[in-house]
Amino acid sequence: MMSRRLPSLSALRAFEAAARHESAKQAAQELSVTATAISHQIRGLEESLGVALFVRKPRQLVLTTQGKELLQVLETAFDNISEAVERLTVTPSRPAVTLSTTPAVAARWLLSWVCMLRVSHPEIDLRIHASHEPVALDGVTADLAIRYGDGQWPGLVAEKLFDNYFVPACSPHLGLQNLADLPKYPLIHFHPQGASVTPMDWAGWQKQAQVPGLDVTAGLEFSDETHAIAAAVGGQGVALMSRPLIEDELAEGRLVQPFGPELEGKPFYLVYPETRRQDPVILAIRDWVRNVPGGLCTLAPTRVS
Repeated sequence: MMSRRLPSLSALRAFEAAARHESAKQAAQELSVTATAISHQIRGLEESLGVALFVRKPRQLVLTTQGKELLQVLETAFDNISEAVERLTVTPSRPAVTLSTTPAVAARWLLSWVCMLRVSHPEIDLRIHASHEPVALDGVTADLAIRYGDGQWPGLVAEKLFDNYFVPACSPHLGLQNLADLPKYPLIHFHPQGASVTPMDWAGWQKQAQVPGLDVTAGLEFSDETHAIAAAVGGQGVALMSRPLIEDELAEGRLVQPFGPELEGKPFYLVYPETRRQDPVILAIRDWVRNVPGGLCTLAPTRVS
């Protein structure tokens, strides 16, 4: 490689600043040196080049033809250096991943265990998108999702997380014990807006239970499952709920399952694009979800093309 014949970088910086400001004093202020030092650097540069770079007038420095040529080159060079340094020193952006799931799964299962993800992968920023509507896993709206369904989503890997059973549940303070007494109590309904798969409802449950006199159209209706659960805990009626999502309330006695039947619903799956199967960030979230207590049933992946 041919060696470069370059003047002092300090002299070039002094000249460029003085040329922009047309003043040694202002150049000195910019570079935090004295005006005398700027003048000395410029004279040394002129001597090394063998040309005059300025015509010196009272309180003004006027560029010569050679000075203008050098300034143009230096401005481009310094701009390029500045941009390169900025690119190299910009703090790398932290990886962020968006997980889409239903509000109930987010609030009642995942959020209590976000600490596990922070411990194992503190460099990842998790964003939870709570909605019943299936969203595009395009890396913009969301990256991966927890969905309930049959596990058949074209172009996505689907890993079964846990089975889903719907059970009648209510506050123990209601005193409900016998199936035949259910028509005396208000029903709590959950009908999510925009869901691609409709959860089990009282009409489907009644087809198996065959409770005489039960009006499955009456009662309180919620579009958010967490609100329906809260209403049941508050003694507002009897809800048909996904058992995995009310395990804490059942274990603590805030809800009871007075009778059956239990109805099998669609399982919950973790889904993500087949094209991102080896993405380290996706794999980190996958491992976290798989290890969240209380959810895992089977991990056999289903590949759909």
